[in-house]
Amino acid sequence: MSVVQRIVDKAAIKNTDTVLEIGPGTGIMTVCMLEKAKRVICVELDPRMIAETLKQVQGTEYASHLRIIQGDAIKAALPYFDVCVANIPYQISSPLVFKLLSHRPIFRCAVIMFQEEFALRLSAQPGSALYCRLSVNTQLLARVSQLLKVGRNNFRPPPKVESRVVRIEPRNPPPPVDFVEWDGLVRICFNRKNKTLRSVMKTKSVLGMLETNYKTWCSLNNTPLADGPLNPPMGERVEAVLEETEMIQSRAAKMGVDDFLKLLSSFNAVGIHFR
Repeated sequence: MSVVQRIVDKAAIKNTDTVLEIGPGTGIMTVCMLEKAKRVICVELDPRMIAETLKQVQGTEYASHLRIIQGDAIKAALPYFDVCVANIPYQISSPLVFKLLSHRPIFRCAVIMFQEEFALRLSAQPGSALYCRLSVNTQLLARVSQLLKVGRNNFRPPPKVESRVVRIEPRNPPPPVDFVEWDGLVRICFNRKNKTLRSVMKTKSVLGMLETNYKTWCSLNNTPLADGPLNPPMGERVEAVLEETEMIQSRAAKMGVDDFLKLLSSFNAVGIHFR
């Protein structure tokens, strides 16, 4: 079985599905999906690839079930879809993942080929060498499964890296968290992921940012704030939260999604924000 057929099979496409394909290339996988789906919508920037894809269905029963949007998948407004299948330029991997996960209404799943290391980072667990901000942000919003490894010899010409296909299933309903604020906290913690939260959160730059945010929050919420330095100082407030959550010695490299959710909730409860 070819790699294309294996990817399409892993997508478990139903005959009622609208499939979004990002980067159809010459349209080989497009035709495979048209045989299974109600409709396929392709997003492709290169007019030459659009012509090749259209050539694949010209004069067939599938022509009326195919729609092509010419544009950059990162910039274009994406239509409704049930399943996304993509073999993408690897440089757009991260922005595409988060664009898809912010798409509404929520889709059933995405089956995407990524560079191997990026794919492994998506599902990396706390304590592993590949665990990073990308891992925890993705796992907050979705379940990620590693489906298959694709060797470089499956491509002509062979690329310099191995590839992997992953399945991404958005959490539905999504977690009740402000993602911008969540990412603000996670970004700080993973800036030095092997340091303790105490040492990371109590740097001068982080405390200065949190104090500015706190004063803005007080202003927006009509909370009286005395002139002059904060009393107690922001450093003491941060330390109190870390002690209360028993995370003062925790390190981002070994913290899971639930740990970050607990930490963010505890900071927010005393007016400390990260956006």
